[in-house]
Amino acid sequence: MDHLDKLESQSIYIIREAYKQFKDVAVLWSIGKDSTTLLHLVRKAFYGNVPFPALHIDTGYKFKEIYDFRDQWSNNWGIDLVVACNQAALDAGMGPDNSDKLACCTALKTQGLKDCIAEKKFKALLLGIRRDEHGIRAKERVFSPRNRDFQWNYKDQPPELWDQFKNKQAGEEHIRVHPILHWTELDIWRYVQRENLPIVDLYFAKDGKRYRSIGCETCCNPVDSDADTVDEIVEELRTTEVTERSGRAQDKERAYMMQKLRALGYM
Repeated sequence: MDHLDKLESQSIYIIREAYKQFKDVAVLWSIGKDSTTLLHLVRKAFYGNVPFPALHIDTGYKFKEIYDFRDQWSNNWGIDLVVACNQAALDAGMGPDNSDKLACCTALKTQGLKDCIAEKKFKALLLGIRRDEHGIRAKERVFSPRNRDFQWNYKDQPPELWDQFKNKQAGEEHIRVHPILHWTELDIWRYVQRENLPIVDLYFAKDGKRYRSIGCETCCNPVDSDADTVDEIVEELRTTEVTERSGRAQDKERAYMMQKLRALGYM
């Protein structure tokens, strides 16, 4: 069993464990490389099917390529797609041009997710975050509880010894499950390469630029790169010193801001 086989095996174990424990589960699908890899792992875990919804938080500011990819591949894979949107906030004028990044992310992402959980009554959410993405995400557990106010208590997290994960308890709204927490960015791309996964073409270089991390169009910038194939991205990542999220809105990327966002329920 090689490195990717071990990563895949551990992730599938986590996915099946979450479904066994909670049943009322959804997988968050931002349409980025990580959540698309997670969705592929879910399909592998259940022999080509996804036995629960894929939840997309639509801020109204995503790239057109993201919407096109979502609609095409949710149809091709037979996904039960749930699109959550905080329409009231958008109607009130909330957006990256009219407010700071903390307020915008909290309203359009966190509150949109919170409203959807209240409506659908999900007990667990699978998310494609990785420890190496950001120092604050490195503090996460594989099974991470959120209280009824959606808050994450990063100072009091459950131990996870011998792959024994936490159950949902009284006072907790839902559990966040992170099946690819132990992967790196390079692992993801090597897996995309091995499995021949479809990926949004924003990741591939055009005119010397490409996106390393995608989300809302207003908060992402491309980085210098000539890598226009998966093979070239893998080779680039072996030597680059540019951080993965260097193209994201920098005020949101500061450790204090990210920790505050995540404590409030941000993904």
